[in-house]
Amino acid sequence: MRSTVFTAAVCVTVGVAFTSVSARQQTPPAAPQAAAPAAAPAPAPAPEDPIKTMVGRLDLEKYKATIKGLTQFGDRRQGTERNRKALDWIEAQLQSYGCTNTERITYTYTPRPPGGRGRGAAAVDPVTGAPVPAPAAAQGRGRGNADPTAGQGGSKIRGIRRRTGVNNDPNAQPDEKLRALNTEQTPAEPGPRQDVFCTKIGTTHPEEMYIIGAHMDGIGWGEAANDDGSGTALVMELARVFSGPDVQTERSIRFALWNNEESGTEGAAAYVAQRKDLQGKEDPPGSGKYPEPKWLGMIQHDMMMFDHGMPLADGTLPKEQRPEADVNVEFAKTSKFAAEAQALAWLLHAANEKYATDYPAAVGPHMTNTDSGRFQDVVAAISLRENERGAQIGAGWDPQWHQPTDLYVTYSDKDFRLGLNAAQTTLGAVAQLTGATLKK
Repeated sequence: MRSTVFTAAVCVTVGVAFTSVSARQQTPPAAPQAAAPAAAPAPAPAPEDPIKTMVGRLDLEKYKATIKGLTQFGDRRQGTERNRKALDWIEAQLQSYGCTNTERITYTYTPRPPGGRGRGAAAVDPVTGAPVPAPAAAQGRGRGNADPTAGQGGSKIRGIRRRTGVNNDPNAQPDEKLRALNTEQTPAEPGPRQDVFCTKIGTTHPEEMYIIGAHMDGIGWGEAANDDGSGTALVMELARVFSGPDVQTERSIRFALWNNEESGTEGAAAYVAQRKDLQGKEDPPGSGKYPEPKWLGMIQHDMMMFDHGMPLADGTLPKEQRPEADVNVEFAKTSKFAAEAQALAWLLHAANEKYATDYPAAVGPHMTNTDSGRFQDVVAAISLRENERGAQIGAGWDPQWHQPTDLYVTYSDKDFRLGLNAAQTTLGAVAQLTGATLKK
């Protein structure tokens, strides 16, 4: 009996022990506690874009003040005393910005004979006095052109038009003080004229440069606030920013203010004639100085502020800048450097998308009737405007064009801001092209 009980007890004990072992075997051991993961290093801050910093130095109020300063000389018609005073003022302003190496070129203006080609083509070479043809892109509609939609520069005019022209009536200007300032309006006599420019010297390639231009003369018995105070002020503001003491560029930049644009782009023509064969030549040899660096591109600015859209059915235009206003960048598809100019235009388009704050850019192939036409067969040349020159301005989209109403007070901040966006566009592009940086 005891044996039976003992055997049973042993069996129970062994069974309990086996069950205990089995339970321990079936229960997985506790996993060792993992160490806390190390904190990921904070991402390095993105390097600051020096070009964005430079673009940020453009200021709406400074831009407006420069335009206002230009209007003190009325419409700055070429050949007049107020035109010469405006040149002196521009030069002094450039020097005050730190663009101290200002220069002028002098040429002789000879008015075209009666019955000449009209605005946009010089009748004579400004250096030799010989007759010269108009640039291809400056030739527009003529009386023999049967196509009523054909615009200048090969453009096509669509939609509603309004009349355009140049006001030559002093009594159309109701402001007596401005009328008196602009009284020196008789046809300009032949004689000497000047362009003024200054240059930012490149640190590693002083022998190469981009030219940024606008024309400083106007017509119409107004203040030429838009045509071309807005373009002139834009170039001057770019000169101010690029001349900052901490700004350096690998390549040179020339800021040029042309004269005689309104009479036929003779000022730009004189510059090309006098300087194109001097490009890239060291003078004196071994000095490291290049009076005329090689031209890599020419960017012109002309009337930059008014894009209110197509005329309405009654011939009027909306009072406010349209929200879809844009900066028109044009090249001449007929020029010898059309491919290079188109590439330059698209580079400005990309810079606009990256750096302009309010208004986009649009690229077109019909550059015409501005100073860049004198460069287009020598180097890649483009122009910036508020509208397409042939298809839109030529169809009356700007009612102030060459009129007494082209006054500083005519425009609102929305208009001035379009010009500022064009400045942002050009500055962003040229800073990239010239390798601009900020010194630490």
